[in-house]
Amino acid sequence: MDKPLVIGIAGGTASGKTTIARSIADRFAPDVAVLYHDSYYKRQDHLTYDQRAAVNYDAPDAFDNDLLVEHVRALSRGEAIDVPVYSFSEYNRSDRTTRVEPSRVIVLEGILILAEPSLRNLCDVKIFVDTDADVRILRRIKRDVLDRGRSIDSVEHQYLTTVKPMHDLYVEPSKHYADIIIPEGGKNLIALDLLFGRIAAELRPQG
Repeated sequence: MDKPLVIGIAGGTASGKTTIARSIADRFAPDVAVLYHDSYYKRQDHLTYDQRAAVNYDAPDAFDNDLLVEHVRALSRGEAIDVPVYSFSEYNRSDRTTRVEPSRVIVLEGILILAEPSLRNLCDVKIFVDTDADVRILRRIKRDVLDRGRSIDSVEHQYLTTVKPMHDLYVEPSKHYADIIIPEGGKNLIALDLLFGRIAAELRPQG
């Protein structure tokens, strides 16, 4: 198998990164493997629940980036990988994994994909999803309360103490590494069409 096209999708929390990643996967299935950075949070078995809840999950050192790099390289060699399954309600990696097979396109999605050099350097196409902060915090509250079992108070505390400071420190500056900046995420159909065209060109047989 030829070297796969690696696409990095970064941006602030709830900016629409996942929507774009899923749109790519749906459009080019079965040629796409999507790896979510959130799956690669470090194990925190040595901490109590309250201690795990207090961890800064928006800082680069919260992630097992070495494992993600290893997995991307394995997929590039044509090897299947077992991706960790993270429990957002328990603030810890579970004992389960998900098998991901090699594909012609690998999508890396996460707020710090472009901020982390070891991940950024793997990407052939670097995308930053740029969405208004007010829109993002409303989406995050809805997602974390309805889908992840969090309380509104815990979402507010996490946003003010870690999410926003880390966004300003790491996420927003990483925009400068992007090849493509997409305003308003998955709702930007023109940007999506241009991106789909770029991917289709890469997948088109040569000669």
